Amino acid sequence: MPAPIAADQILRVPLLPVLAAQAVSVRRKAQQLPEPLGPRAGREGRGPRLRLLIAGDSSAAGVGAGRQQQALSGFLVARLARHYSVEWRLEATTGHTTQDTLERLERLEGRFDAAVTALGVNDVTRAVTQQKFTTLQTRLLDHLTNALGVRRVVVTAVPQMDRFPALPQPLAWVLGRQAARLDQGLKQVAATFPQARHLSVTFPDDPALAAPDGYHPSPKAYRLWADAAADLIRQA
Repeated sequence: MPAPIAADQILRVPLLPVLAAQAVSVRRKAQQLPEPLGPRAGREGRGPRLRLLIAGDSSAAGVGAGRQQQALSGFLVARLARHYSVEWRLEATTGHTTQDTLERLERLEGRFDAAVTALGVNDVTRAVTQQKFTTLQTRLLDHLTNALGVRRVVVTAVPQMDRFPALPQPLAWVLGRQAARLDQGLKQVAATFPQARHLSVTFPDDPALAAPDGYHPSPKAYRLWADAAADLIRQA
């Protein structure tokens, strides 16, 4: 039986002129932040070997931080390096969807023990359906756990886009509802892989957790995210 059509999906049609105008305005006014400078691979710490892969979109790439040490990769590696000899690699690019990341990782050689993924925002803005998103995420997790040998995948939740300061209403509501649908599918996919854990990072209402563009995390938010991801990796 097909799922009932949600209110936001019904209202998209009459709201289309407003949504289109707001989307154009957001793109025109958006502050374009670069990906931070710094290494995207390396080795740090002492202890048992841990091969770590971080993959995804602009948030995985660290947009909103000035350098990689202040981004997800930097905080995560520093936290794990207290317990392991971390050999890490960052495969992330602004604008990447799940499809883009899957294609990128299919060209990647090597084996990894742990991985953190961050995807979904670009799938939302490109109108990827929940069915297609879950199919692609299933393929991505299958590739990570089989071809790349990952034993623990931390699957970061699709962000709550209705809370992005840069998005006006009703655009924020419509994108937020679609993001929630994709995240529900993501939870279901993660539950079918024993190696995967869905990570929902609920940030408090603190302006300091948003980057100046109102769209990406700040270094303070990246630290909270990295701490939560490190805890899930260490549990494995």
